[in-house]
Amino acid sequence: MANKISVQRPLVILHGDEMAQVAFERILDMFITSRLAIPLVEIDLSAENRVVTNGAVVADAIAALREHGVGIKNAGMTVNRSQLDDLLARHPGIEEAKLDKLATKSPNGAIRKGIHGNITREDIQFRNLEVKHPQWIGRDIEVFTMEQGGIKHSANALTRTTGVAKVIFVGSSGDPVELHRRTLRKGDPWLLATNALDDVRAWAHEFFQRAIAEKRDAYLGLKDTVIPGYDGVMRSAIEEIYHRDYKDQLAAAGLAYHYELIDAQAARMVANPPERALWGVPDNTSGRKLYKLVNELKKYGIPTRKSHVSLSRMSAGGGDQYGSFNMAVEEDGILRVMIDGEEMHAREVGKGDPILFMSNDRQAIKDWVLQVFRDASNKNKEVYFGLKREYMEYDEVFSKVLLEVRYELANSGVRPPSFMIMRPSSQLKKMICDPPRSALYPAQNLDGDIFSDIAAALGGSLATASSIIESKDGTMLFEAPHGTAHDLYLRYLETDGKEAHFNSSALIYAVANALETMAEREANEALADYSAHLKNALIETVADGVITGDLKGKTTTPETETVVDMQGFLDAVASRLDRPLQDGNA
Repeated sequence: MANKISVQRPLVILHGDEMAQVAFERILDMFITSRLAIPLVEIDLSAENRVVTNGAVVADAIAALREHGVGIKNAGMTVNRSQLDDLLARHPGIEEAKLDKLATKSPNGAIRKGIHGNITREDIQFRNLEVKHPQWIGRDIEVFTMEQGGIKHSANALTRTTGVAKVIFVGSSGDPVELHRRTLRKGDPWLLATNALDDVRAWAHEFFQRAIAEKRDAYLGLKDTVIPGYDGVMRSAIEEIYHRDYKDQLAAAGLAYHYELIDAQAARMVANPPERALWGVPDNTSGRKLYKLVNELKKYGIPTRKSHVSLSRMSAGGGDQYGSFNMAVEEDGILRVMIDGEEMHAREVGKGDPILFMSNDRQAIKDWVLQVFRDASNKNKEVYFGLKREYMEYDEVFSKVLLEVRYELANSGVRPPSFMIMRPSSQLKKMICDPPRSALYPAQNLDGDIFSDIAAALGGSLATASSIIESKDGTMLFEAPHGTAHDLYLRYLETDGKEAHFNSSALIYAVANALETMAEREANEALADYSAHLKNALIETVADGVITGDLKGKTTTPETETVVDMQGFLDAVASRLDRPLQDGNA
């Protein structure tokens, strides 16, 4: 392209891993560097570079975003044991014991927390996608969760004064040991949850025995990667029992056992449910929500979606399970929560019991609610909050902030959007089973993770949704909500690049969103036109029936579909992008 569009401000590019990175590099070449004269700040967030830099590159990414204000992030891996062994073999000078957790974990949470950003996910507004939902009415799936312990029976309250909160453990020595501390401000919510490991083991026996007696495949869902000292402890205890006592029994009965992260599993189960299953969700807050959703689905089914779904997920405060302190206690003893030397709660715990202490930032909650109301007002959406305020002081603060923000907006002459507060289980059921014409569903971090994956799966695939991370100071990060597509990458490598299958829609849309924001900030009309054309070219490509394999059969006219590989799809978007430019209509 001879005459490139000139862009003054730098754009931050955060590179990732595997098949998503193969696609991202081609997208950058085809739709950014070949068409725009734009300064790029490129940071390698690949798993290998995170290990090599011991996670320091994540801090570099946060600093770049805060300095330049707009970025695009590609999907990055959470490194598993096998992958870490390969990386350590490739770099023998690295000592595993000295690796920071940012070197091996997904950088997503650290970046969101670092820029104080909240996430909005919504469907890309393709006109012709029509997902054929499975027949849920009468489906033989049962959800099984723990009744005792966990957040359901947590200690939670609002801090009365600004001070230091400490989690103290007193064991056999009688000496208090400080396990964790953090500063809380007046009005911040805190929560302490524990599970008795004996109860977890008893639940595991009941879970597998019930699966065998009822002849159901067993599915287990937890978030052990993010909460290793809580969900991870439970997973280890449950799977130890599975391997020791039930693996052979299940196999002999022709039954299978499946483990998956709860957000991905929930999306898969709702959008593509097995015929017969026992779905084990030990965490009783997530479990009860999914139990009620499944019962609703079995009774009423999944209706045709008549509008696009938007979901705002609070993550800026580092609150709830994602920002928690979690571990297994080493011996029997007493656990205490102290705030400025005053004991707020104490309970007995046993050796190996998983514990979780979490809090949130009231000001961050308020910033998030303002963002939710602003987005809803701009897009004329109703707002449906999910809160457990009838017995959770932790959630009551959200309710108070909602009213506070609403009054402040009204007094300033801004008309706040209509909103409703309901239980999180009712919020989830409404989003899936009774969606209004145009709505925004705000949720706390873990709920938001689970709910948004379900919504995306019902919309077609994670590649047909957009993800926007926005901070109070205006920092904007655009990303695709999908992962790195590990299975597709393995096939790409096995065929020496001849088979390149990947839906690039979400990454293209993230690029267009970022360029649109930059155009607004520097009043760049040519760039604004280009970003609009890029979005339109993507929408028109799919509207013309040119799709990747994951969307096969999901358009309104499947008989006219043309299924292409990754490069074929990118070429199709590029050809439609050039049409209005050649016609002089840009």
